[in-house]
Amino acid sequence: MSNPTKKEMFDAALAVRKEVLGAEYVDRAFAVQDEFTEDVQDYVTTHAWGASWARRDAQGELTLSKKTRSFMNLAMLAAMNRPHELEIHVRGAINNGVTKQEMKEIFLHVAVYAGAPALLDGISIARKVWAEHEAGQR
Repeated sequence: MSNPTKKEMFDAALAVRKEVLGAEYVDRAFAVQDEFTEDVQDYVTTHAWGASWARRDAQGELTLSKKTRSFMNLAMLAAMNRPHELEIHVRGAINNGVTKQEMKEIFLHVAVYAGAPALLDGISIARKVWAEHEAGQR
C-alpha cells in the first residue's frame, strides 16, 4: 500500500468530519472561512479529523470506532467546560449511535472526576440537542 498524499489524507479526514458532524455543518464552516480562519479549518480537519478520527491500523480499519471516540469527546469536553464544542459533539455522538442512556452515563461518570457542574452542564446541553434531534431539527 502506498502512502496517501496530503490531499488524499485531507479528503479522508473531511469525509469523516462530515459523517460525524453532518455535511451541512461542515460545509457552513468552510463557506464562512476567510483569510484569517482558512488555516484553522485546515488544521482542525487535518489534525483532529485526519490524524485522530480517521486514524486507521495496518489493515485499514479505524483504530477506534466513531462511537468510542464520541464517548471520549463528550467526557473530555464536559470535563473541560467547552459548551460550544460539547453541543456540536453531542450532535455527532447521536450520528455515531450514542444513545440518551449512554450519554447520561457518560456525564454521570464525568461528575466523579470533574464535578457536578460538568454533569449538570452536559445533561443540559444533551437535553437541548436531543429535543432538537427528536423534533427533526438540526
